[in-house]
Amino acid sequence: MSNAVPNVLTDLIPMPRVLEKSVARDVTLVIGGALFTALCAQIVVHLGFTPVPITGQTFAVLAVGGALGSRRAMASQALYWLLGAIGLPFYADATGGWSRATGSTLGYFFGFVIAAGIVGWYADRRNDRNFVMSLSAMALSTAVIYFFGAVWLAHSIGVPVATGDTNAISLGVAPFLAGDAVKLVLAALVSPVGWALYNAKPR
Repeated sequence: MSNAVPNVLTDLIPMPRVLEKSVARDVTLVIGGALFTALCAQIVVHLGFTPVPITGQTFAVLAVGGALGSRRAMASQALYWLLGAIGLPFYADATGGWSRATGSTLGYFFGFVIAAGIVGWYADRRNDRNFVMSLSAMALSTAVIYFFGAVWLAHSIGVPVATGDTNAISLGVAPFLAGDAVKLVLAALVSPVGWALYNAKPR
């Protein structure tokens, strides 16, 4: 592990000497965050009445944000989107390609980048070590994902954002509230538990 004072959870990860230099470490962690998001994206539940499935991506985005810090977390989510866009099977159901990357869920992908940055901002300032603060970061970031996701979904499929019988809120937000509440609580536990375990180790 680097001799630098650990700031976010991934600073605690020991790496081979060749990867201890700042740039190499950052690149490794960014790629790792993108791959973790791709793995969680394969946890999929299709609802039938909406083009937006339930996936594990939201948990990954929030957890990666807390673990990597703002700059690396945003880069990891942008890389995740890009790798899927060029055709790698990184999106839900092991899909990829430009049409998927820019389709009805593009707003969620954009929201992932911003949300990871918000959670990472909290982590960079060491506000992720308290569960209440961590939970507030996760809740705010989830709301950001919903905002961008719903606005783009409305534009993409030609429905209102919030009015009428069929709208982007009913298709792209409401069905996911309960599941995302569970995911954000689990994600909010990652950093506080990780730091508690680290601080409990004898020095």
